[in-house]
Amino acid sequence: MMAMALAIVCSASFADDNLKEIRKERQEIRKMAKKDLTARVSKSVRKEAKRLKKEGWVVSPGALPLEKQLERSYLMEYEFGEDLYPKYIMANAQSVGGNYDAAKTAATSLAITNLAGQIQTEVAALVENTVANNQLSAEEAESLTETVMASKNLISQSIQRVITTVECYRTLNNKNKEVMVRIAYSGDMAKSAAKKAIRQTMEEKGQKLHNQLDEALGFK
Repeated sequence: MMAMALAIVCSASFADDNLKEIRKERQEIRKMAKKDLTARVSKSVRKEAKRLKKEGWVVSPGALPLEKQLERSYLMEYEFGEDLYPKYIMANAQSVGGNYDAAKTAATSLAITNLAGQIQTEVAALVENTVANNQLSAEEAESLTETVMASKNLISQSIQRVITTVECYRTLNNKNKEVMVRIAYSGDMAKSAAKKAIRQTMEEKGQKLHNQLDEALGFK
């Protein structure tokens, strides 16, 4: 029993330390001069584009060059608000199909599922942060976090109007197409989608933590 309690304490401590590291990194990114951030993005873009092209990935005729797509995607990823919540939540996915459209549809659907997971993680971090700022009790936060983690499917269903930032493909040896997409979703819309889904889960469980949820998501 004592070992289990110690494991829980250590896990909570690790999560808290990890959250602090993430917030510290985001603070540093927000402080970066535009020139420095552009240089960081350019370096990442060159490295990533080189790797993808080597693996056989190309873009469709008429689409933006891969480097431009990656550049836009990275710049969006590095945007954070005053509360250090991302201005865009990003997610990747790839899928194989007998033709391009089938593979793209499957990849986009999977990316949206992955996006819901990213939103879960960001919202859970916001809940943890409200505890650190003494805005929520540990018990309220634990209940909210459990509800957040149980709401992935509902969050996924609430997502709409995603932005495709990267779309490329490669032809496999069996002539099937493998499509890779990266999507972005407005941070504010992500909060709203999460709020809608989590509230529905709360109502199903008979929980009444609506005010605490608004507090955690910054709607108050």
